[in-house]
Amino acid sequence: MKIGIVIASNDAETSWNALRYANFCRNQEDEVKVFFMGKGVEYQKVSTDKFNTVEQAQQLMDSDGKIYACGSCINSREQEGSEMCPISTMKDMYDIVKESDKVITF
Repeated sequence: MKIGIVIASNDAETSWNALRYANFCRNQEDEVKVFFMGKGVEYQKVSTDKFNTVEQAQQLMDSDGKIYACGSCINSREQEGSEMCPISTMKDMYDIVKESDKVITF
């Protein structure tokens, strides 16, 4: 199955749970693409020891899950894109939604 996950929250626990779910799906051998938008692009900044979003994102990338992040949202927060928060576009999000069997939002 192809699963698209959209994360628009900068709440550490919410982002952590969304990424844990993404990793669970990868472990079920589903194709997973995560798109961070809005406040969600701040997921690295809000990572804590208890809700380690960075660790979960790295685990997802290590298992061939894909991460995308809204470039406009990154720029509006004066952040820079990175491997863990790659600058992406609405076209990328459109493609994820169009190609996915299921789309989940957090």
